[in-house]
Amino acid sequence: MYQDTNRTIVAPATGSGGAIAMIRVSGKDAFEIVGKIFKAKAEVEDNAKAEAEVEVEGGLGRVQGFRILYGEIIDSREIVDDVLVSVFRAPNSYTGEDQVEISCHASPYIQNKILQLLTENGASPARPGEFTQRAFLNGKMDLSQAEAVADVINSETEASHRLAMQQMRGSYSKEINELRDKMLHFASMIELELDFGEEDVEFADREEMRSMVKEIKSYTDSLRDSFKYGNAIKKGVPVAIVGKPNVGKSTLLNALLKDDKAIVSEIPGTTRDVIEDTIIIDGILFRFIDTAGIHETADVIENLGIRKTYQKIEQADIVLLLAEASDGAAAINKSFSEIRNQVSDTGKKLMLVINKTDLLDKTALPALRPSLECHEKDCIMLSATEGSGINDLILSLTGIIKAGYSSSQELIVTNLRHYEALKECSHGLDRVLNGLEEELPEDLIAVDLRQAIHYLGEITGEISTDEILGNIFKNFCIGK
Repeated sequence: MYQDTNRTIVAPATGSGGAIAMIRVSGKDAFEIVGKIFKAKAEVEDNAKAEAEVEVEGGLGRVQGFRILYGEIIDSREIVDDVLVSVFRAPNSYTGEDQVEISCHASPYIQNKILQLLTENGASPARPGEFTQRAFLNGKMDLSQAEAVADVINSETEASHRLAMQQMRGSYSKEINELRDKMLHFASMIELELDFGEEDVEFADREEMRSMVKEIKSYTDSLRDSFKYGNAIKKGVPVAIVGKPNVGKSTLLNALLKDDKAIVSEIPGTTRDVIEDTIIIDGILFRFIDTAGIHETADVIENLGIRKTYQKIEQADIVLLLAEASDGAAAINKSFSEIRNQVSDTGKKLMLVINKTDLLDKTALPALRPSLECHEKDCIMLSATEGSGINDLILSLTGIIKAGYSSSQELIVTNLRHYEALKECSHGLDRVLNGLEEELPEDLIAVDLRQAIHYLGEITGEISTDEILGNIFKNFCIGK
């Protein structure tokens, strides 16, 4: 994938809508190709006018970098559009190659016509992510920064944008490279010992090495463990609201969204399909899913809805089991036990939400909680109709996502590929520590240390394969 970097590539760099569009061209023939269809207007005065006329003579080949020219796109002798052309000379461009950006009017006809003219004159349509991949291959950014470009484009919240920008600016890569450099230093010391094996020379102090590996493993593990929080910020947290019919699932969804998203009725079985919507709470995107009530029924349509409910439970990170306060502890505990058995060993968080507390006698409510078979922090009492207890639920939801995350830690992992690499690195460091503890031969310790270094290198692209690059850039948008 993307083997031919000698191609000069072209693609629209802006989406539909708006008044202005931009078309991006990058490669060794970018100036020549654009110069064939672009005629600059030297609309400046005095000596500057004469200089500009010389500068644009014969196309863009003599134009200095970081210049913007005003002119026309010409098809034969017909004017297609008045445009601005921005010129970037290698290596001072996004891709590290000669690059031209054409700003034109956003008419679909104009954009398609310019793209057609550029391809007719030698440019090739860019593949998804090809501009950013060239930036990586030309050393303008490392692989984790390249991945952050897509995250910036796709960010939906302030928190996800902030994390993506932090990664794109290189602070994450800097930390990973510093860890890798420390490990490379000790690996080289061990391998130096192997070269002097017969002389019984020790270059790497074992106690110092053990302390260093423990420190690196601790930090690596903290980065790895931040993925749950980072992934939640990046992609949102799916939350399934489940329970029997008419316990107030749709009312709770509406209360959380502060909108009448779902139809609310006293008739059981009103919700026969799933209803989903999102809300940002404390910088975290939650995807709430209102499901059909779980119960025995002969209705074919209702059974289809119930089947979807169980599917959504499988897909959710958090499951809210909604129960009615008046059902009593025995019935509530039975329902809770059934759902708990379904989600056990899946890593999902199950919470019990007792609704319609406004209909329960005030003396009965305090007696209900001690009889429920769940931890107090996982049990919320509320009235979705009146809105009481909703804030308690919201605080519990954000608390679940932030649990175990240290607010003093600046770096957060948001990428599954990085998480897997950090996990494998940690396993390698475990083997190094065990080898030091058991006084294994240096060559075995060196192998495990090199493997841990390898996985850190995969994060930043120090070590990469065509398969890795293909999987990363295929998900980019065209023009980036």
